[in-house]
Amino acid sequence: MSRVLRVNCRIIKACLAFALWCCTSFAVAAEVAISSIRFGENGATSRVVLDVDSAIEPRIFLLAGPNRVVIDVPMGAWRGNGANRGLGLIGQFRHGLFDADTYRIVLDLERPALVSSSFALPPREGYNHRYVIDLKSTNAADFAAAVAADRAVASAARPDVASVAPSVPATRPSAIPGAKKVIVLDAGHGGPDPGTLGVLGVNEKHIVLAMAKAIKTELERTGRYTVKLTRDRDFFIPVRERFVLGRKLGADLFISIHADSIQNPTVTGGSVYSLSETASDKEAERLAARENKSDLVAGLDLNEADDEVAGILIDLAQRETLNYSAQFAEILVNEMKRDNPMLSRAHRYANLGMLKAPDVPSVLIECGYLSNKDDARRLGSAEGQRKIARSVSRAVDRYFEHMIALGR
Repeated sequence: MSRVLRVNCRIIKACLAFALWCCTSFAVAAEVAISSIRFGENGATSRVVLDVDSAIEPRIFLLAGPNRVVIDVPMGAWRGNGANRGLGLIGQFRHGLFDADTYRIVLDLERPALVSSSFALPPREGYNHRYVIDLKSTNAADFAAAVAADRAVASAARPDVASVAPSVPATRPSAIPGAKKVIVLDAGHGGPDPGTLGVLGVNEKHIVLAMAKAIKTELERTGRYTVKLTRDRDFFIPVRERFVLGRKLGADLFISIHADSIQNPTVTGGSVYSLSETASDKEAERLAARENKSDLVAGLDLNEADDEVAGILIDLAQRETLNYSAQFAEILVNEMKRDNPMLSRAHRYANLGMLKAPDVPSVLIECGYLSNKDDARRLGSAEGQRKIARSVSRAVDRYFEHMIALGR
């Protein structure tokens, strides 16, 4: 090898190493680690302190019904412990990845409060970077006015809906001759919406994501389906956007996966829900209310919901889809009963927001009760997840065999 060639090789290697160092450095610098949230109290004022590893400029706003403070940290990542109780004006709080660029912290207020001040503190005296938010008690009228003001600012900054709305394919990929049917699996909750906390200390959002991945593996093993997930990690999707995402992904069948919780710890067993404006019973009504409020838990202002998405009603155009959804639910219940404990009336009906696609058969599986120790262990185990996955796979096979027999 000539001297010139050796020199050129060394230069190329050095350039590549430098480029790799730059990419790594910028990637690390882009993420802001949140190491803790601390609280203090002084009379009518409560203080929130975020400990972070670099300077931040969060967006802070108020929401009503229930009263909340929302803190959005650009490029934030949680690196702290799991405590979720505040102090003074702040009750429970929760946090999680809200979208690809935003980490959200939601503080539940014990009574109305305003942000009296917020400011950054540089590193000093053993502390790293900090961001301080002071909340001061107020009356209901002033709180409502502040919420309205925050909403006006957000509306002015919001992009035109038509320019960012996902397009729905005019023809599903599966309509192409020989194409595989598309199954969309929707792991419930995520990010700042943890779902229910099980008796074994694991949040629903983690259980159902593992379940969705197990079902995906089982369906793909057959070689008959294209399987897509609405989320493949711990981030938030609004309830009213889940079925829109399912349609965008070209779903022939949409399956939302959840785990329930109830005050009676002896209740055990799974159930399957299909859509109806009228709940089949009080328990179905309770569950629908809990699942539909996920957007509130995650810090969304439902007053700003897109009426076209959030307000779809069951009408004549949906009846065929509702019938197919109910048929799949019956098939799924029968298959799940073979290997999994199920409630005595396992097929139920409720007005669930994520099932409202007018043209995609959709069901919601409540795999069991995380408030029951046996169910919690079963749903958290690989074997328990595999049993449910096999049941779903058999049910999907039977459903499409039925549809083919009908000429669909």
